[in-house]
Amino acid sequence: MNQSSVAYFLYEWAGIPGTLLCGWISDKLFKGRRGPAGVVFMFGVLIALVVYWLNPAGNPMIDNAALIAIGFLIYGPVMLIGLQALDLVPKKAAGTAAGLTGLFGYLGGAVTANIIMGYVIDHFGWGGSFILLISSCVLAMFVFALTWNVRGQEVVKH
Repeated sequence: MNQSSVAYFLYEWAGIPGTLLCGWISDKLFKGRRGPAGVVFMFGVLIALVVYWLNPAGNPMIDNAALIAIGFLIYGPVMLIGLQALDLVPKKAAGTAAGLTGLFGYLGGAVTANIIMGYVIDHFGWGGSFILLISSCVLAMFVFALTWNVRGQEVVKH
């Protein structure tokens, strides 16, 4: 129980520097383009998820490293979704855009994802759940790639 508590703690805390790095990369390296940073970070999540799934039992250090990597990498794209919404709307709609992405993120992420994941595990086992998570990573990379060349407020011209 103590090892899993430490792993969960590190998973969550790794998200802080990961989110900061993701924002910095999207601003500095990709010059305000959120799509490429989202693709890069989600690809990292995909790799860490596969490592976690395929790691044979009895290697807790690899499990923990994969979980920490997932925590480090996953919160950046979550932040980018809200940030990209703010980039794509006029300033007077920023509060609404942030609220809507938060609302749908919590409803779709916290509620619906838990129901779907429980169903998949019950009917297809843990292998099915990892396939669902991997498919979700690929879908997220595709959606981020759709905005590959979009930069900041370029879309909205007033």
